[in-house]
Amino acid sequence: MRKRLLIALATLAAATPALAGGAGERAYYRGDYARAARLLLQRAEAGDPTAQSFLGYQYQYGLGVPKSYEEAAHWYHRAADQDEPSAQFFLGLLYDRGQGIAEDPIAAEMWLDLAAAPKAKRAYWTTMRDTIAGKMTLDELAEARRRAVGWRPLRER
Repeated sequence: MRKRLLIALATLAAATPALAGGAGERAYYRGDYARAARLLLQRAEAGDPTAQSFLGYQYQYGLGVPKSYEEAAHWYHRAADQDEPSAQFFLGLLYDRGQGIAEDPIAAEMWLDLAAAPKAKRAYWTTMRDTIAGKMTLDELAEARRRAVGWRPLRER
């Protein structure tokens, strides 16, 4: 479990290095999760996909907020819809596990495919996508790929 948490933290950090200078992100990286959640919530509600992704992660793991897969899925979905790759990755995992959202292998594969596609250096994301794809029928996999190819980001701002 600790190893998975460390991998997830590294994934989140790697996905947002250019934006890590905000007060919410700084509080998060200092381990002041409650303060980070308060600061990030303002930006997340205003439509900032990076803040939404961080907040989703905090809810998924109960960092400074009550643990809630439903809230995590909500924030990840808002960020993922805006093409935020770490949110797409974590949302795909929630769909795969049915955590906070109905289990849906096609949606899981679509989000993981979108997260991994432009990031060839993120082998872990590709491995997770391929692992989930291995559990799917060819028809399900084709549908997931069709959805990924046709997907377009939304802009909240």
